[in-house]
Amino acid sequence: MIFNTLMWCLLMVLYSSPNKTLMERYTPVNLSEMIRPSYLKAGDTVAIVATASILKQDAEVIQKTKTLLNLWGLNVVFGNHLETKSNHFAGTDAQRTSDLQWALDQPNIKAIWCARGGYGTLRIIDDLDFEGFKKNPKWVIGYSDVTVLHNALNNLGYESLHAMMCINLTEDPEAIKPSIETLKDALFGRLKTYEVDSHSDNKTGNASGQLVGGNLSLLTAALGSNTSIDTSGKVVFIEEIGEHKYHIDRQLQSLKRAGYFDNCAAVIIGDMSKLRTNTPAWGQSTEALILNILKDSNAAVVFGFPAGHELENRALYFGRTIQLNVTKSKTRISFVD
Repeated sequence: MIFNTLMWCLLMVLYSSPNKTLMERYTPVNLSEMIRPSYLKAGDTVAIVATASILKQDAEVIQKTKTLLNLWGLNVVFGNHLETKSNHFAGTDAQRTSDLQWALDQPNIKAIWCARGGYGTLRIIDDLDFEGFKKNPKWVIGYSDVTVLHNALNNLGYESLHAMMCINLTEDPEAIKPSIETLKDALFGRLKTYEVDSHSDNKTGNASGQLVGGNLSLLTAALGSNTSIDTSGKVVFIEEIGEHKYHIDRQLQSLKRAGYFDNCAAVIIGDMSKLRTNTPAWGQSTEALILNILKDSNAAVVFGFPAGHELENRALYFGRTIQLNVTKSKTRISFVD
């Protein structure tokens, strides 16, 4: 009797506590109705935080970021630990968590732009509280390691922005123009359509679905966790850098075995950058490798969309429904308002 009473009390504490479980934190009410943060307007504030690796060239990055955002009529604030260095990371896990939590919680901040990727966001994702964010949704911007945040927000039912990061402002100014222009268009609500030349290995077809995905390594790392994403009926975007083809194959096989491609509407392959040479040679192209993974799927497949780790990194609304039309000559992506 005493044991039963104690168990009942424990259950009451757990279910009445404001500290939600990880599953509760990342399970949305209705994934078909994604919440869209407000588009930016002149006078809005953007926060810059570093959630992962050390921010090299920090002074240059900070100045160029401030100059660009001010040019767009926006205010900019920086996380307290943006220039902190702790071994591999831009501050300890606690410091990076503190900066990101601050940005998530502040009602006057309308967008959070990640300074760079690398590695480290996965280490802090479970320590974040999104309750303040839910009261005042804002755009979270980045790619690569920021895939962790995109996944978490998608599972909570919010759109986010896969786009260039502050560190990219130190690269060739002419080459990054499309990245900057599409980021600005996305933030101010002007990004509507992309049309790019078709790749010879594309699988033609039409599809409609919510755009999800990100970096292949991070998508694989999330499998089995509360930040793994449901891809059923959705368009899956994938990009990667610096891997051997056998590693690309292993990660895609992992996603396939987890059901990632069973019922997806389409697959868009972005940049596969700086792939390493296999010894012995893998023996087939990256496109052939991917098509082999998807051989049992009827989904349309797009190769070579300019988003990822190259200088031209076009912004994408994650969580937004798109209309995808893949023909032999053109690939067209239209974002559905």
